[in-house]
Amino acid sequence: MTQQPVRIAPSILSADFAALGAEVEAIDAAGADWIHVDVMDNHFVPNLTIGPMVMKAVRKHSKKRFDVHLMVTPVDPLISAFAEAGADGLSFHPEAGPHVHRSIQLIKSLGKRAGLVLNPATPVSVLDNVMGDLDLVLVMSVNPGYGGQAFIESQLPKIAAIRKLIDATGRQIDLEVDGGVNPETAKRCIQAGADALVAGTAVFTGGPSKYAANIKALRS
Repeated sequence: MTQQPVRIAPSILSADFAALGAEVEAIDAAGADWIHVDVMDNHFVPNLTIGPMVMKAVRKHSKKRFDVHLMVTPVDPLISAFAEAGADGLSFHPEAGPHVHRSIQLIKSLGKRAGLVLNPATPVSVLDNVMGDLDLVLVMSVNPGYGGQAFIESQLPKIAAIRKLIDATGRQIDLEVDGGVNPETAKRCIQAGADALVAGTAVFTGGPSKYAANIKALRS
């Protein structure tokens, strides 16, 4: 199967929270493919970010895919809440709930795209029995919780290994990378097989007049 074109998903974690609707409109206009929403609960990860009410409020500012990354535990109660708030895809961590397959089924039953997220120390083998049910695999190239961290090099072979697994299924499964993505690391992620990139700092640096150039730099 031919690899999909690279999609850029700016993380609104790095946006100006006092003008979130306008920021979403600005990255949409600047060429973002997806809008990435980082949901943190200060329990599963060390930070507290966006809840379903905020997500619902910004949803009306773009028709692009809202790509929601749930860094919360327990995860199942928030899957329904974010689906209702307008998420198009919901990704979660296998460590965030006792029944990974059930959580995937819940996402699919709500008509949403299901993703599984691998932390830097999470082995590729967690995908073994659920690959046929997934629409997306997200590789964390930093430990989740904060923006602006440095890229963890050891994740490149993991991306390459997952690319092989995806290709073997013959299905269109997005392979997304999040953490320390900038024009230099983006290139290496794409070479390893990634076809979707989450970027916060690298997109939002310089303000709205720079967003289009920042997104283009990641894509190329």
